[in-house]
Amino acid sequence: MAFAIMSSGGDAPGMNPAIKKFVDYVYKNGETPYLIYDGLEGLIDNKIRKAEHQDVAGIIHRGGTIIRSSRSKRFFEYAYRKQAYENLKANGITALIVLGGDGSFRAMERFSSEFDLNFVGIPSTIDNDIFGTEYCLGVDTALNVIRDALDKIRDTASSFNRAFLVEVMGRHCGYLAIVSAMVSGAEVCVIPEVNFNYEREGKRLRKEVEEGRNYVLAVVAEGSKQTSEVYQWLQDSIGLETRVSILGHIQRGGNPTVRDRLMAFDFTITALNHLFEHSNSNKIVAYHQGDFKLLEIKEVVSGKYELPQRYLDATHLLD
Repeated sequence: MAFAIMSSGGDAPGMNPAIKKFVDYVYKNGETPYLIYDGLEGLIDNKIRKAEHQDVAGIIHRGGTIIRSSRSKRFFEYAYRKQAYENLKANGITALIVLGGDGSFRAMERFSSEFDLNFVGIPSTIDNDIFGTEYCLGVDTALNVIRDALDKIRDTASSFNRAFLVEVMGRHCGYLAIVSAMVSGAEVCVIPEVNFNYEREGKRLRKEVEEGRNYVLAVVAEGSKQTSEVYQWLQDSIGLETRVSILGHIQRGGNPTVRDRLMAFDFTITALNHLFEHSNSNKIVAYHQGDFKLLEIKEVVSGKYELPQRYLDATHLLD
């Protein structure tokens, strides 16, 4: 039997450890591994190659994905999806693992409904916004990148009478922002899931400034679309000269942390064990309460991820 793996959508730290474990574990079980390069675009263009151990040697410590990734407009068209499926058949591939996020899984849900596809998805996105799983590959590494940046910015902030605003990624999810704000001791956190009370927070911060506070660290989730508003508020209402740092794609890079490497191994082994035992699967591996389970892809793409209540509550602990 032949098994293939590909990355889709945004890259995430932990993809390379997953790819290496995939190749090693498939060979260990006496089957043949294939790598699909350039994501869905590569699947359409038949960039499918049999993998050797040497292809994945020394990649565990690397961020990104050695097989590269893509977002494909062509995949929205049935003719190209059919071409992709024919490429899998031509290579004798009977099972597929996809490292990706919400958009990738929606594409695979459509793909698997049209063709005889044995598929398992591994949630891989720093946004951590996949329904049904508490953890996605890349999250821990991204949090550590942000934590390091915030710690350094606080060093500078505490040396001046200024406010420092840091915008972090997360698409429409505030997970990265609220967790980073908690562990860095930020005075302000703005996320899409909670309405930020400018009047209440302004009263609190102005009082603290009057009592001697000489700097403020604010973390704003990009999905809140309030970076400019928070900047003007800090300048005009709080009265602190404000600097803005947008961390951007630096959050998606870097050496995978120990946790992301271990989670990559566990996600991949869980996915492969399922594929070894089933010939008609449309599942997503989920991590829940310390254990791994398989969810139907329809359940995952139809659900909406919500932040745990303890994190929503934590926005008020910053007051």
